[in-house]
Amino acid sequence: MIPSRELYGLTNPIPIEKIVVPIQKHDSNEECNVRALYAILEAVCDRVEMHNNIGEQRNNWNTLLLNSINMITLTASTMAGVAATGDSHLGLKLSSTLLFSAVTGMMVMVNKIQPSQLAEEQRNAVRLFKQLQREIETVIALGVPCEDDVKEAMEKVLALDKAYPLPLLGSKMIEKFPKTFGTAVWWPSRQHLQRKNRDGRRESRKQSNGWSEEMEMEMREIVKVLKTKDGEDYERLGNLVLKINKFLAISGPLLTGIAAVGSFSGSPSLAAAAASLAAVVNSFEHGGQVGMVLEMYRNCSGFFKLLEESIESTLDQSEVEKRENGETFEMKVALKLGRSLSELRDLARKSSYSCIEGTQNEEFASKLF
Repeated sequence: MIPSRELYGLTNPIPIEKIVVPIQKHDSNEECNVRALYAILEAVCDRVEMHNNIGEQRNNWNTLLLNSINMITLTASTMAGVAATGDSHLGLKLSSTLLFSAVTGMMVMVNKIQPSQLAEEQRNAVRLFKQLQREIETVIALGVPCEDDVKEAMEKVLALDKAYPLPLLGSKMIEKFPKTFGTAVWWPSRQHLQRKNRDGRRESRKQSNGWSEEMEMEMREIVKVLKTKDGEDYERLGNLVLKINKFLAISGPLLTGIAAVGSFSGSPSLAAAAASLAAVVNSFEHGGQVGMVLEMYRNCSGFFKLLEESIESTLDQSEVEKRENGETFEMKVALKLGRSLSELRDLARKSSYSCIEGTQNEEFASKLF
């Protein structure tokens, strides 16, 4: 039975930076660890709610700004066209020029922050914080947590905070137009991925701990497929979407700027054509949510990288008894890749045979995405 939060006096959300667990003389280390985990759990639950609310807000931004920019652009284009029908429509000409200038500034701002990408970042943050919440609850439910569990949970929270910051501008904001496609990283450094020795208190282990040479070779082949197929494919797609997004982000404001110049200089045909193209570009970029697609590729690439590091760090642990149980670990890897255990082993065999025969394995590791 999981102790209630009220038992430990933790009824309100506590900021992760201000977690202080008072140690009383009559409290054991185990009780202190449980209290610390509940404090972290409160902070995680608070972050889930916070990222969820902000995600909804930024998704609304994308819809509202998309419709507003397109309406202003088409209105200005119509005004420029009407102004061209006579010489006494100076007011319409000036109005269309001002509207084109205003929408150019709005496009620059929206393309800078990429609302659809911001919303996707928050959705990913909510999912990952909920996953961490379930992990902490499981640790508490399985038995008496140790100090390493507390440290690991703390490091994961801080890593997620760093990976999915809330500021829109400044150095903490995720760069929307990097030089090259970068993988999302939301986990602590690799050394923290290694499982700590639980002294056999959570489960009775076999002498081999469920591991064998065959299983180790299988896991190494899976890592090889993840790197050469899934990881490279998402990196290629991510770079392609990044280039498309950069082109669209530059084209929209440039076209509305040309429309403003055309309207002011008395070239209504140029203004109307440029404005129409700008509306199409804006609709494709933000209506099609190209930024969201880019963030989705970053997240998928990060998923494969995390799985690679998790397998490698487990295999790097020379003492088999300190690893997670091999059969359980194999099942987790299979589930993450959307495969059955037999399919996972078949994939490893195919990869091994392709290396021996000097051919290329065409099968991807993941069947989920």
